[in-house]
Amino acid sequence: MINISEGRRRGAIDAIAAACGKSLLDVHVDADHHRCVFTLAGPGRLDAGAAARRCARATAARVDLREHRGVHPRLGAVDVVPFVALSGTSEAEAIDAARSFGAWIVEELAVPVFFYGAAGEQRRTLPEVRRGAFRDLRPDLGPSRPDTRLGATVVGVRPVLVAINCELEVDDVELARRIAGSIRERDGGLPGVRALGLRLASRDRAQVSMNLVDLGRCGVQTACEEVRERARASGATIERVELVGLLPRSELARCSDEFLSWSGLRPDQTIEARLGADASGAEGESDADPSA
Repeated sequence: MINISEGRRRGAIDAIAAACGKSLLDVHVDADHHRCVFTLAGPGRLDAGAAARRCARATAARVDLREHRGVHPRLGAVDVVPFVALSGTSEAEAIDAARSFGAWIVEELAVPVFFYGAAGEQRRTLPEVRRGAFRDLRPDLGPSRPDTRLGATVVGVRPVLVAINCELEVDDVELARRIAGSIRERDGGLPGVRALGLRLASRDRAQVSMNLVDLGRCGVQTACEEVRERARASGATIERVELVGLLPRSELARCSDEFLSWSGLRPDQTIEARLGADASGAEGESDADPSA
């Protein structure tokens, strides 16, 4: 999933999506986060590396961080580019793809690059990079300071994760933050869960935004039901469950029928379903994929 810092100008989003070409499986747009997530697949029949480069060029031509206001944390216009090894491709190949992309974007756009996960020697997490960039951490490649217009880019290699949001039916960001703090792993909560409490001004709602980075230890149903129960304990309910990007079919299969009915998650939101719909060959042809 390539994360870019644009989620409001439809013309710019459409142009960036068009630049991705046939590798594009999904676009998730969030105006409050002021962020888009582009899920790409390749190589195989497609070339995610080339598509990621086109996406970055198109973003750089249209996004200026000096004019950016959004609730989601960010370091750059082309903010985060994770590479994920799928379909039997080795982690080493994903690392090569990530480092190649990092070197390219430094040369092409002259932005600093931080590596995270298996792409970097220190194997830092994305939150660690966000907290330390340009303070405790120097860029791995490129200039020592962020570009005034484009900022910096974080490039990583990681396992498949699921990004999912639970929107409360109340405009209470403090409640969302308390719930996020109670469920995220670094504060003693659920294993493999990263969470933030955010306010959605366009909807007058608060949101618990989650990344589930270790699906073997905590899956979608467990995480969302924990948020629902903690909201209920404070007299609130969940208005909407929002998937960001796609999820593995195996993760959907773990969910109960009751949960799927409540959350609205569907089979066509899986990586495999999109590959099956868009690919000219068998499903799972995606190898090194900047996506989740």
